[in-house]
Amino acid sequence: MAIPGRTAVVLTVLATVAGVVLVLVAVRDVFDTLLHPSGQGRVSVVVTGLVWRVCRRLGARAARLSGPAAMASVTVVWVGCIVVGWALVYWPHLQTGFSYSTDLEPARRDDLVDAFYVSAVTLTTLGFGDVVPTVWWLRLVAPVEGLIGFALLTAGVSWILEVYPALARRRAVALQVHGLRLTRTAELLDRIEPGMVAPVLRGLAAGINQVRVDFMQYEVIYYFVDPHEATSLAASVPYALELAAAAGESDSAGVRHAGGVLDVALSGLAQVLDAEYLHTGGETRAVLAAYCRAQGEAA
Repeated sequence: MAIPGRTAVVLTVLATVAGVVLVLVAVRDVFDTLLHPSGQGRVSVVVTGLVWRVCRRLGARAARLSGPAAMASVTVVWVGCIVVGWALVYWPHLQTGFSYSTDLEPARRDDLVDAFYVSAVTLTTLGFGDVVPTVWWLRLVAPVEGLIGFALLTAGVSWILEVYPALARRRAVALQVHGLRLTRTAELLDRIEPGMVAPVLRGLAAGINQVRVDFMQYEVIYYFVDPHEATSLAASVPYALELAAAAGESDSAGVRHAGGVLDVALSGLAQVLDAEYLHTGGETRAVLAAYCRAQGEAA
């Protein structure tokens, strides 16, 4: 049944506007998540938070997979928004703006299905050639979708290559604190040469500051759970607080200063964790304890 001319125009405008909005939302979210200094796209934040809650409800084993599952889910949402968006742009023009291969029977075609097919094939740059645009502006915009698809693939690979080194840095800091705990550094602090203690505390503070930056840049790393205590930052931060407190009571001015630097680093980490993930509104010790509980329950 033919659609009246005015209705067809309205549907075309609505489908095109909706499609463009979906594509722009996805592209903006990719930019905010991977390129913006905040590292937080609105869509990705919602998706990762939802995956985290679902995985925790499913049990510890599922929670340990929440990080990779969150990254996969965000990527699927990005791809889905772009495919659907471009499909909506193509859909009103399939009858007049595209040429079909002679092997495709008109009676067995569906415009909406064809729109999704054309969008998916174009995004993935497969280029089967069975459905091709014939109108000049469609011939110009279709390659844009292919470029977006290529950029999305590149961005996804880059995301993986950036996130896992950040996780390695977090685990390295956790291992450092774990080693200091095994050697009872906080308890024996006054018996150790101050010239040896201060550099260790400052190095630990620098590592924690790097982790803080990683949390700000790659919000998804919060949802990666380390099941082993030695490599879990959440399990290590309570002892880091003990180190800072012990250093603050040292007779050595250098050690006290290094302890202050460590305490400031821990406070900064707590601020980021509370502002972006935990939302407790508490002080440093309370926030880090909440972080330890949240990660411990998932592990």
